[in-house]
Amino acid sequence: MAANTALKTPAPPPGAPQAQPADIQIDIRNLGKVYGGTSSDNMVVALDGVDLRIRRGEFISLLGPSGCGKSTLLGIVAGFQSASSGTLLQNGRPIVRPDPSRTVVFQDYALFGWMTVQQNVEFGLKAKGMAKKQRAEIARSLIDMVRLTGFEEKYPHQISGGMKQRAAIARALAPDPDILLMDEPFGALDAQTRVLLQEEIARISSEAGKTVIFVTHGIDEAVFLADRVVVMSPRPGRVREEVAVPLPRPRTAEMRSDPWFVSTVNDLWETLKPEWQKGE
Repeated sequence: MAANTALKTPAPPPGAPQAQPADIQIDIRNLGKVYGGTSSDNMVVALDGVDLRIRRGEFISLLGPSGCGKSTLLGIVAGFQSASSGTLLQNGRPIVRPDPSRTVVFQDYALFGWMTVQQNVEFGLKAKGMAKKQRAEIARSLIDMVRLTGFEEKYPHQISGGMKQRAAIARALAPDPDILLMDEPFGALDAQTRVLLQEEIARISSEAGKTVIFVTHGIDEAVFLADRVVVMSPRPGRVREEVAVPLPRPRTAEMRSDPWFVSTVNDLWETLKPEWQKGE
């Protein structure tokens, strides 16, 4: 099915500011990732020719079906693995390893079960050698930001899944990273909690002013959260199209009934459904 023309990223209006090299925080060019040996029989091409430029402070949703390489791309940006080809730059410098300027929020929370919420949020600051009083103040501020005040001394097994993910987000923000990488962070949550946390991360990301790369296979989630939705094709993963989201911030629940939102979610579904059905 041909892509609906309404999904094409609109050209900026005359006189609108153009992205300059200094505005580009993450620069991905012709990036590829291949797993396996040198023989074509046992090679898996996960990513092929990915081109993407991400501006400082931008919220990007990587949208695509399972197996399209979106989590692989996030892992390469995080520095957890290397690309097989192409270039990947942060502020003009190659990304070659994990770095405190980029933190990751995973689907499974990854909290330390033997630590309280407060201790979990402080963990990265303590590892950096920050004084106890200072790191406690930062952690309390972030716990308040994610609305977990009163649960500082609770352990992960004593709080809900949604609370665990809030704590994981606070911990990721504690080192004050430039870039927050989120790998389907709400995938393990029930539908109601997921919707509530979408609204929370929209608020938190606006308040924190971070660049966010958010991996999801939920169309409505991608559109609701992002400044720009990057749609990836089934494997090998490529950038299929980009959709600019004109909705203002802060994002609110009422925006889900906005005609542009409803139309874009429906059009994306109709466009992507045939490809996703092939992968089932």
